[in-house]
Amino acid sequence: MTALAPHRRRFRAPGNIFWAAFALRVACILIGHTYKIKADADHFTYGFEAARIARSLVHGHGYGNPFNGLSGPTAWLPPLYPLLIALAFKLFGIYTRGAAFFLLVCNSLFSAAVAPAVYEIAARCFDANGFARRSSSKVEPVALWSAWMWAIYPAALQYAIHWIWEMSLSTCLFTWTIVFALRLRRIGASPAHEAVDARPSLLWAGFGLLWGLTALSNATLLLVLPVSALWILWPDLTHPPSRATLIQPLRAAALACAVFLVTLGPWVARNERALHAFVPTRANFGIELWQSAHFYWRGFPWGSAMSLWPGDPEFQRYVRLGEVRYAQEKGVQAVSTLRAHPVLLARNTAYRIYFFWFGVPHPSEGKVAGEITRTVNYGFLSVAGLLGLGLALRQRAPGTWLFALVFLLMPLPYYLVTVQARFRHPMEPLIAVLAVYLFRSTSSRSAPSSFEQRKAPA
Repeated sequence: MTALAPHRRRFRAPGNIFWAAFALRVACILIGHTYKIKADADHFTYGFEAARIARSLVHGHGYGNPFNGLSGPTAWLPPLYPLLIALAFKLFGIYTRGAAFFLLVCNSLFSAAVAPAVYEIAARCFDANGFARRSSSKVEPVALWSAWMWAIYPAALQYAIHWIWEMSLSTCLFTWTIVFALRLRRIGASPAHEAVDARPSLLWAGFGLLWGLTALSNATLLLVLPVSALWILWPDLTHPPSRATLIQPLRAAALACAVFLVTLGPWVARNERALHAFVPTRANFGIELWQSAHFYWRGFPWGSAMSLWPGDPEFQRYVRLGEVRYAQEKGVQAVSTLRAHPVLLARNTAYRIYFFWFGVPHPSEGKVAGEITRTVNYGFLSVAGLLGLGLALRQRAPGTWLFALVFLLMPLPYYLVTVQARFRHPMEPLIAVLAVYLFRSTSSRSAPSSFEQRKAPA
């Protein structure tokens, strides 16, 4: 087996970080009995719409019925996580503790797999270029601190151990797309290593596959795909050595597009056949927009987007029209409401921006200290990440513009439509890296960094 090149080994996280992250999450599941999920609302809090779809699949009713009662085929959610739940239900029983434990362990695996990606991102963008190496004998202190922070910090593992939902899977896939983008742009590789840094066609194919799977898990993240690809190609597009050398990266990028389309294609074809409409990812945008336009929620909708009572006239209309037509109707109503109330739109958008970065409201449960701690922690991470991004842009750290594009684009649908604390989770690996970079960059102006000392001539 061929050994990895020295610069490749340098970007690989120590294996104990992944295993510590995975073991900690599984231990929390077992100690906290988080697999014991309440059976209220006919188990709806056990996986919500995703588990309803999974139950429909196991019962032989197809990919549909995301609420209580039979409502027909659906594209309410992309299929990746509902299919995983269906596998758990098939193996361990519908809404059983065994199935919940299996799913939470899978979540823990996905969440732990983010740690090596966090390590490589930090190592390529900061450690390989000598940023924030003060007072450290380690070659890659930012990478080590960032990966360990992700491995053991409570905020990083909460969704893996408590939620039967797609956050951990989506975060894993999205973070690895960032890693592949950095590899393709050769961030952190010295000129001597650029020739062996990667096999471009293979990396581009992996990039396309990862984005296809991401689309099948959390379609909102697709906003980052085009700018990510453009960022990779930018040096070749702006300063090509020759026309011949420009053709090769464009062919490789076309390969990534083909792999992406092949990965997403079966889902699109299924929607065309089952829903009689072109639905590339999800079909419920109009419903979510309509719910968010209600003035009395301050831009933060409580409860499910659809009634859980099969006898509700609104639910019966949803069934009668079908999901696509119903969503179109609600979308028209929502746009009409928002056009008639521009101040409402501006106010709710401002609320949602605040909620995304500084914490969404919680129902009053009398736990004031816990709520204050949660809000302070949530907001502190956002501030640290944003300040770290600003510092990285100022110091022109490689890869920083890609991070800035993620911070700019990924939250946009949540600003405009709806917001939850879990929606920020795919950004939190980058927030962890930037927060560590920020705090490791603090030093007196007169004191040279350990990296500068090592570079100084004897």
